[in-house]
Amino acid sequence: QVQLVESGGGLVQPGGSLRLSCAASGNIVRISTMAWYRQAPGKQREFVAVITSNGATNYQTSVKGRFAISRDNAKNLVYLQMNSLKPEDTAVYYCNIGSDGRSWFGQGAQVTVSS
Repeated sequence: QVQLVESGGGLVQPGGSLRLSCAASGNIVRISTMAWYRQAPGKQREFVAVITSNGATNYQTSVKGRFAISRDNAKNLVYLQMNSLKPEDTAVYYCNIGSDGRSWFGQGAQVTVSS
């Protein structure tokens, strides 16, 4: 059983910042990729950012230069620093991990960007 618990969501004004955290626990042998996805109301879940076990990163075009993904391999933690937030960033953000050919999602954290 693998559990992912996100934290750090909330309400922020446009131009503000938030930092999401995700803790992975359970029967995990080795985590290869750690990622963030998001789902806005009425839209499909979409990829936001990913980081590999050796620290390589990739981002959705719309968040490049504003968001930064990082991880703590020793503690099975992944972070998403979100700066210069826009109303269109409003969504439920989901943590995702990949390990030994399998993938898991967390329960999600709401991020609302509004004045």
